[in-house]
Amino acid sequence: MKIIIFDGSFKTTAFINRLIEGLVSKGVEVFVLGFNEELKQPLKGVNYVALGSSASKWKFMWTSLSWGLRSKSLLKSIKYLVSGDKYEIKRQNLKAALKHIKPDVVHLQWVSLISLFEDLLKSQTYKFVLSQRGYQTNVRPFVDKANFEYLQTWLPHFSGFHSVSQAISKEGDKIYITQNKIDHVVYTGLDLSKFEFNSLAVQNEVLEIISVGRPHWKKGYDISIKAMAEIKVQGLQFRYQIVGGEDDKELLFLIEDFGLTSDVELLPQLPQQDVFGLMSSADVFLLPSIEEGIANVAVESMALGCPVISTNCGGMEELIRHQKEGWIVPVYNYKAMAAQILEFSQLNSEYIKKIKKEARRKVERQHNEDKMVEDILGLYKLIINND
Repeated sequence: MKIIIFDGSFKTTAFINRLIEGLVSKGVEVFVLGFNEELKQPLKGVNYVALGSSASKWKFMWTSLSWGLRSKSLLKSIKYLVSGDKYEIKRQNLKAALKHIKPDVVHLQWVSLISLFEDLLKSQTYKFVLSQRGYQTNVRPFVDKANFEYLQTWLPHFSGFHSVSQAISKEGDKIYITQNKIDHVVYTGLDLSKFEFNSLAVQNEVLEIISVGRPHWKKGYDISIKAMAEIKVQGLQFRYQIVGGEDDKELLFLIEDFGLTSDVELLPQLPQQDVFGLMSSADVFLLPSIEEGIANVAVESMALGCPVISTNCGGMEELIRHQKEGWIVPVYNYKAMAAQILEFSQLNSEYIKKIKKEARRKVERQHNEDKMVEDILGLYKLIINND
């Protein structure tokens, strides 16, 4: 089986890397295509295919001419290079690479990549799978009429879909649904041998709260900072760290405005193991997001044994049942978030340990790497055999 994994770059996300490594371990021939020339730490057994470096005009030109020559479309490549039509050159290079590889399935990782493949989708020369995740599926189409209509035009050309949650799958069906639509929900999977579970309840002298993620509006940090102001008024001593939020002006303003400079800390992006260390030593992980599929960072926190309080955004209730594997609060509701943090601070250690163990079991059952890889393989096989 030949599979192309495409997210536009060699620098694929942690979820995609785990999928790629799992597929290779099952004997699948995996090709990662990207507009790069090199990668510092390539994954073992993966075929990286360069489509031209966007960072270097000369490398991009040389790679484009090489693909043009290999695919016997050199004149087209020269024409686009002379006219300066970089986007058409990218599409031309993609066509040439697919023609050379002859994949069984091309797996697009992001909805935003569809435009690069329009001609190939229309021709039905290859079988395409599209991942449905996050903002590009459950927000943008519903606030951007042109985008909704664009997706309605092109989604029917896909052979199948991979949805990261049941909630995302339902949103995708609002855009395109047919009786024979193939759409498999495949949850992110972890190599749980790399996640040492702490079964004990962490009870710091001052409540340690942690969030992780870039300071984007959809992460809801303005809501969590308002919740911190609320719990401070209630007299709870705490320290709240936002990993990845360093120097964000909006968050700094809110922290100053609510008088939280000694209580809330914005940290830079950190190496994964450092983040895991902070999670393991924190009392509770807070996910204040407005929009998610299922947040990988929450899955990781549960695997490590850090209890999670999350909003009910996206598919988070597929991961966490309230008071079973963690706690769920309404999106945008900082008062409910504050109330849940205050309630958590009063829980006894035995109850917290029980929640932590249930959370780890949920991850082991629903988010293990082997299950993710087998489920994706099942999707590929169904699509390949669906003629």
